[in-house]
This record gives sequence, C-alpha cells and structure tokens, in this order.
Amino acid sequence: MKTQILPILLVTLTSLSCASTKPNDPHQWLEEIQGERPLNWVRTQNSRTLSELEKLPYYGTFESEIRKIVLATDRIPTVTYRAGWLYNFWQDPQHVRGIWRRTTLTEYPKTNPKWELLLDIDQLATQEKDNWVYHGVGCLAPKFERCLLNLSRGGKDASVIREFDISTKSFTPNGFVVPEGKHGADWLNADTLIIGADLGGDSLTTSGYPRLLRIWKRGTPLKDAPIIFEGTTTDMSVSSTILENPKDRVVLLERRISFFEAEYWVYDEKTNTKTRFNIPKDAHIETLFHNNLFIRLDSDWKTTNTTLPTLSKGALVEVNFAQPETPTANLVMSASERFSIEYASSQGSRLFVKALDHVKGQIFELTQNPKDPRNWIAKKLPFPTAGAPELTSSDAFSDVLLFDYQDFLTPMSVFSAANNKADLRLKKIKTLPPRFDASPLEVEQFESTSKDGTKIPYFLLHKKGLKHDGTHPTILYGYGGFQISETPYYSGARGKVWLSNGGVFALANIRGGGEFGPAWHQAALKKNRQKAYDDFISVAEHLIQTKVTSPEKLGIMGGSNGGLLVGAVTMQRPELFKGVVCQVPLLDMLRFPYLLAGASWMGEYGNPDDATDPAMREAILKYSPYQNLKKDGHYPHVFFVTSTGDDRVHPGHARKMAAKMLEYGHPFYYFENIEGGHGAAANLEQLIKRTSLEYSYFAKMLDLRTAAAK
Repeated sequence: MKTQILPILLVTLTSLSCASTKPNDPHQWLEEIQGERPLNWVRTQNSRTLSELEKLPYYGTFESEIRKIVLATDRIPTVTYRAGWLYNFWQDPQHVRGIWRRTTLTEYPKTNPKWELLLDIDQLATQEKDNWVYHGVGCLAPKFERCLLNLSRGGKDASVIREFDISTKSFTPNGFVVPEGKHGADWLNADTLIIGADLGGDSLTTSGYPRLLRIWKRGTPLKDAPIIFEGTTTDMSVSSTILENPKDRVVLLERRISFFEAEYWVYDEKTNTKTRFNIPKDAHIETLFHNNLFIRLDSDWKTTNTTLPTLSKGALVEVNFAQPETPTANLVMSASERFSIEYASSQGSRLFVKALDHVKGQIFELTQNPKDPRNWIAKKLPFPTAGAPELTSSDAFSDVLLFDYQDFLTPMSVFSAANNKADLRLKKIKTLPPRFDASPLEVEQFESTSKDGTKIPYFLLHKKGLKHDGTHPTILYGYGGFQISETPYYSGARGKVWLSNGGVFALANIRGGGEFGPAWHQAALKKNRQKAYDDFISVAEHLIQTKVTSPEKLGIMGGSNGGLLVGAVTMQRPELFKGVVCQVPLLDMLRFPYLLAGASWMGEYGNPDDATDPAMREAILKYSPYQNLKKDGHYPHVFFVTSTGDDRVHPGHARKMAAKMLEYGHPFYYFENIEGGHGAAANLEQLIKRTSLEYSYFAKMLDLRTAAAK
C-alpha cells in the first residue's frame, strides 16, 4: 500500500508552520491550528455566516433535497472485487461513520443484497471514545484475508494502521499496529511488512512524509526494524510498491525527489539487495503485465533500443526490467495533441487503457499482434462517448472485471465482465436511479481563446433552448493543477437544486490539468502559473461574450489548488464575478512551503524563497491572492470554506485571507468545519450541510429565483 501522495497533500495536524525569514504577517497568529484565540475567531466567523446563510429562503429547500440524494437508500454501493467477494464501505443515517462489509457477485445486482458485516466504525468509535473515520484498507494477495486497516481521527489524511483479520471479523491479536502518521505499508508476506513510518527524529522529510523504509517482522518492535532504503531530508518521500500476478512479482522502492520526479529500485527479497531501475524520473509506473512493467511518459525518452531510440512524451510503453540498469522498452500506445492516456491496468490475460479524447473518456483493451508481439492492437470498449467510463475493480488473481460509466446527465451504472471469456462482454448489473429530470437539459462543449491564443475547452450544462441574453445564473468550476483532469460526472445535487431551477454550470479544462497529457500540465508550471489563470479568465469572458451570463450572474468555484485558482482570478479580475466559493484553498503563496506539506508542492508552484532564482518569487508574488488583496479594491462577496482538521492544505490560508478582508472592510462569508479533513466533511451530515450552504450562497449572490421564475 503506497504512501498516499495526493495533490495538495497531507501532513499531520501537529506539524505547524516554521518560521519564515520574510516580513512579519499581522495575521500569522491564525496559523496556530488548535490555538484558543484562532478557534474563537473561527467560531465567531462561523456563527455570523451560518446565521445569514441558513436563514436564506433557499437553504431549507436545498438542504431537504440534498439530504434525500446523499442519504438515499438506493445509492449504488461502490465495490472492490477480491477473491470471490465484493467489498464496500457504506454510510447512511444509521451508520454515520460507516460500516465495512462484503457480498457476493450473485447478490450484488439485487435490489437488496445480503451483506456480511465486517466492521462497524460507529460502534468502534463509541467503544474506543475516538473520532474514527475509515480511510481504506490494503490486503494480502491472493486470499486478501489479512488486511491493514487505516483509521483517521476526524477525517485527517494522517491515519492509524491496524491489522484486521477478515476470517474472524476482528483486529488481529498482537497484530501489526502503527500509531497515527503519514504511513505507507505493503505486505511482503504474511508475517512481514515493508513500511515507511513516522518514528520521530529524522524519520520524515521536510514535506512531512517517510524518509526511511524498513522491513518489519511480526512480533518485533517497529523501531528496531532494519532500514533497507532511505532518501534525503529534502526529498518528498520514500515508499514501496508491490505489483504481482499468479506468475510474476516485482517489489519497487521509490525515492520521490519532488512531486513529479522519482527514482526507482527493484528490490530482491531473497538477497535483500536493490538495483536501480533506469527509467525517466518523471515516468509513471502503471502496471505489471506479461513480466513487463508498463509506464506512462511525461517526457521524451531516448532509450538504448536500436530500433526505437526515442519514445514520445505522453506515450504508454512496456519495459523489460530483467536487467533494471539497462532496460529495453517498446511502444504500446501513443498520445496526440488532444488524445491523452490516463492510466493502464491489467488483470490476468488482459490489459486496459483509460484515455481521454477531447476530454471525453474511453477505455481500450490492448492485445498483442500474433504475428508481431511488439505491436499492440487497441479495441475500444462499447461505452458511450459523452462521459467517463472507469475500470473500477480488477486484480490479477480473479476472473471478474468491474466497470462503471456516468456523464453529466446519466447516472452511474456498473458493468461486469468475465475475464475468462475470449470475447469480453459487458453486462450492466446495477444502475443509479435518476436524481433529477435530465430531459429538459443538454450538454455542450465550447472553446475560449486564452491570452496567448491557446484554445481552452469547457463543458456547458443548461436547459434546452437557452436564450443568450446574459441573464442566466452560472457557476464556473475549475482546478488546473497537478495533471488532474476535470471530466464529465453526474451530480444529483447540482442537477436537482441548480440546473433544474434554471441555473447553468460550466466546467473549465484549463492548463495545469491533465486533459491533454503532460504538455497541457507542464505549460502552467511554476513561473508559467499565470497561464492557468488566463485560461480560466478566458472561459469566464467567453460565457459573458456569448451572453450565456453576465458579471452580475457569474459565480466561480474551486477547491484546494482550485481554491487558489478562484482566489487568484478574483484578485485579478473581480469585475467579472458576482460570487466566489473558495474551498480548502491555498492563498498565501509566499508562506505555502512552511505550512503543513507545502514543501512537497514546490514541483508545481516553485519555491518563493529560492535564493538562486529570485525571479520565481516575483512570479509567485504577482498572482498570490493574499499579497494581492487591495484595501481600495472592489471584490465579490467571497465565501471561504475550509476545515480545522485539514492536514493537506493548512486552514491558515483561508483564515488569514478572510481576516485581511475583514481588516480592509471587504464583505465575505466564512465557514470552517472543526473536523472533516481536506474534503471539509468527515461524514454525510457534514457533507449535506456544506453543499447546502454553497448552493444557497450562489442562489443568493446570482439571484437564482429570477431564473427559476421564468
């Protein structure tokens, strides 16, 4: 189970900011996450915001509708197939924290499947008097009965690891237990883990992730486990990955130098030795198939092959790692300007690739040409071309494949396929009932032109026959970072309370994301960050120019890196927007390396305090929202949403920005969930409240009632 390295990442709640050498910030006291004075400030702002937003005429109706959707009993349980069982984590009004359970493939398609309860998180939290939140599980192949269960306090990314025995439905007596931290652990065998853990001292990097990997034998103290691999203090992290199938197995040790660069070693368990795997530092290892590793390239690779000397950026290639120091490579699938490869996954005798064609998802099955095994043939699976199909569950030890499909107006359906059949045939086994009437609605895809002439695609959802008169309340959403793609997805809440009432929704595919492969992402890195903001502004301007909406009717929304996005463009072009929902954001970009895991994001944003490159600080300073807020500026009534328990993005970003707006006399709303982690909600009730507040805010600011009355 690889250490979780997430976009806008995690660190422990107790890791507070280090001292900055820059001029004193009068609001820096708000960075003390659990301090009494900062929390009193938070409670004051929360009380003021809730007293206004919860009294809006929309709030009660929206909350009721969203509650029905979030707590509906006919939701599709998301499952993972392992060794004949389908595993699911489920939350509902009776199980607020959730239950971990399993069923069979025969039962699952039924309206009311029979589930076998494995663990009740609500009951566990009550018994242990701890605020447990389920954070996933990693189990030992091929039986998948011995598991490492991750439990978070209050929704933080940092978690406790406990060994769980599925056969007895209980925690293993004297089993593996790791205290709270940002850990990563894999099963080497039934009695041995390879683990990176927070053991204090120099066991962590400056980003707050494991610096050391150990081999931990059952029954021995973790602190005495021998170290087999280590990185430097300034690295991002070290971790392990074990890829295996019934015939092959490879153990990889990873030294992640920065967010987008890593070095890999192949580890020999028998000899306890490791050999450097010479692949590009920015390559993504996807899967193990036919004893080759399949990797996705973020840069051109000049290989040692005489017949294929250069492999292109964005391509999927297979690499023979029998001789890791001098691997041979072969092209499997190419990318193009508007066709990108998202991931590859294998199961038994089949290899699958998820790709995006003009930001719409496709899944291909790849097979080798019998006459020339070095040539691969791609066959597209028969999913609709308007949305986002996914390979949701596959492992090399079973003969079952599970897929799902959804788009903006089509609820998710689950499909199964028997891997042991010569012809892969998809069978729909479960469908989510519609949460809103999609028949009056339609989806269009347009392009705006950014400042440098680049064409920027975006999706537009609205009622059919939309009059281009500039009167439509419109929410524009964006992210634009970390090579993450924004693709079509079904949202019952958005459809029910926004689109059905005449609102419009736009999803921008700006640079910094991964919609068109690594080049699309790299175009907005570091000193070029402004390009992502120019792209987003161009979409907003296009919506106004085409009279879909107007500045008085346009709202923007983004979370995490997207919170930075909407914060930056609000400072740069406040006249374009009437409403802004800024979720769990980065906002002080001169302080971000010192707040929680900020050091790990310098591969994306650059280092504002790099003495060897002072131009980087100047580039960051030009867009950093906190530094660009002006006392005499005129801004929308921004709504900041964050979480005290967020151990990825420090809540101090939102706190300080709001405090500075308060100092300057600018209006704002502020809501900080006292727990909830980076998602700003630790359970379904908190999710309902946050979502209801956000849509109520937009209804107020963009005057949704006017549109709904037409």
